[in-house]
Amino acid sequence: MGLLWTLLIGALAGWLGSQLFKGGSLGLLGNIIVGIIGGFIGYWLLGTAFGTSIIGQILTGAVGAIILLAVINLISGRRV
Repeated sequence: MGLLWTLLIGALAGWLGSQLFKGGSLGLLGNIIVGIIGGFIGYWLLGTAFGTSIIGQILTGAVGAIILLAVINLISGRRV
């Protein structure tokens, strides 16, 4: 159940991050990957600033996903 929950939260965080960043969606798999990596980035930068609830985890992942999308945008030189 833990892996499924991580994928679901990662997908939601990646989708929310891509909506807030105003970039093109990376598709379901891309959003899951960006959301999971964004969760690590967000937790590393913010800790538990948004709390440990599901909503807090999604918001932390979304902030991390936005940061990751911005870095991808800088490296690739195009909008993602």
